[in-house]
Amino acid sequence: MVLGDEVGGARVTITDVATGTVLAAGLQKGEAGDHNQIMRTPRTTSEPHYSSLPAASFRTTLHLERPTLVEISVQGPLAYPQALQRASKTVLLIPGQDLTNDGIVLHLYGFIVEIEHPKPGASLIAKDDVKLRASVRTLSGSLVQPHGDWDSRKMTIYGEVLVGDRVLERLQMFYVGAKSSFEAPFFVPRGTDAPNGITLRVVAADRASGHFGTGHAAYPVLFERLNQPAH
Repeated sequence: MVLGDEVGGARVTITDVATGTVLAAGLQKGEAGDHNQIMRTPRTTSEPHYSSLPAASFRTTLHLERPTLVEISVQGPLAYPQALQRASKTVLLIPGQDLTNDGIVLHLYGFIVEIEHPKPGASLIAKDDVKLRASVRTLSGSLVQPHGDWDSRKMTIYGEVLVGDRVLERLQMFYVGAKSSFEAPFFVPRGTDAPNGITLRVVAADRASGHFGTGHAAYPVLFERLNQPAH
């Protein structure tokens, strides 16, 4: 799918390789594209995958005087800096020879991973039993879930509890039936074991396709609650 407005689009830059001059720059805007057309409709290699129906794109006109080797670079999704990825390719452009159909397509690899609970930065109580919940989506914002086009059963999704750079515990996360949400319980370490708090990290990995993503958040740890005196 395409990085569209839902995820902030992507920034595109076209540079003359020989001179380093930026020939054009701007944002890719529009929709993520038609899911069925992109993911499920068979087509030949010469048929467009993305432009047969409206999908986000960046269009520009370059005033070239001669065949010019350019570097086209892209970075996104712009609305999720923690998941930002970059890609580039070089292309020889010829004056008067417009690019048709899908034009130039660059592929970005990764996932958008967001920790939803506990709320990032919230104080945790030592020894409490806490539920870690995170969402996992593709860079285009598409859902990762069992039996979907991005099938979580074929991926590795886990959480980690860290003190500094040290991993205290690895958590197996399970799909919970909500949109792209995965959960795992864990115990908050003692305050004396985490004087500077803890970090929660969630990792999503699809080794077969080369997509990887992480989300993390830091939390202060308070000493356990005092027991109320009996009356």
